[in-house]
Amino acid sequence: MKIQERTGAGAGRSAGPAQPSVGDRLPTAPRERKPALAALAVLLILLGALGATTLVLQAGKRIEVIKITDEIPAGSSVNGSNVTSVMVADDSSIHYVKWSQLETLKKLKAVTTIPAGAVAVGEMFGSGSKLPAGKSTVGLALKEGQYPSGIAVGDTVAAYRVSGSSSGGSSSSSSSGTDSLITGDAKVSAVPEDKSGSDFTASTNYAITLTVDSDKAAELADAASGGEVALVLVPGNGN
Repeated sequence: MKIQERTGAGAGRSAGPAQPSVGDRLPTAPRERKPALAALAVLLILLGALGATTLVLQAGKRIEVIKITDEIPAGSSVNGSNVTSVMVADDSSIHYVKWSQLETLKKLKAVTTIPAGAVAVGEMFGSGSKLPAGKSTVGLALKEGQYPSGIAVGDTVAAYRVSGSSSGGSSSSSSSGTDSLITGDAKVSAVPEDKSGSDFTASTNYAITLTVDSDKAAELADAASGGEVALVLVPGNGN
């Protein structure tokens, strides 16, 4: 009877599944290493850093150039009142005129009309006036009352021959007592830079240069020589 009891007790113990001992860990699969992916990640990080550095360097490489603030007619020059300075990204393919070259640029003439807001480039200027075909420039020395107050470069004016009541009047139109239109679309291409300057106050005349149709230039010059020109600002010319 004792032998059977021991056998039965042993059979009962072996019936259940084997349990792992406390503290044992289940085996895990070995981690697969991918050196190619790691290298790619490092390369992408380096490329991103390089791109950011390039953008910073490009943004920092800026130059100070000349910007036109008032329209400059063909044959006219820049001065201290019709330009300003702006910063732009340096580009060797664009011939920007640097702010440090302003004094040199004042000696050159606009080859065509330059609109306000344009950034000055070398191709806009030349050593001589290149007027459009059929156009001429005429210089006038006018007294106060013969030109509108505040006249500026770029204005469009009408030029009239008027009777010279205070002078003898060499022109035959003076004796007729009538005023006649010489041109209705003359463009102001130059005025004194500063009316308060010594050059202006030393003389009672105000020097104005007009760009007109060539067939009107002779008549305008003749009237100006006799002091018989009056300018009228044409409305709606953008001023």
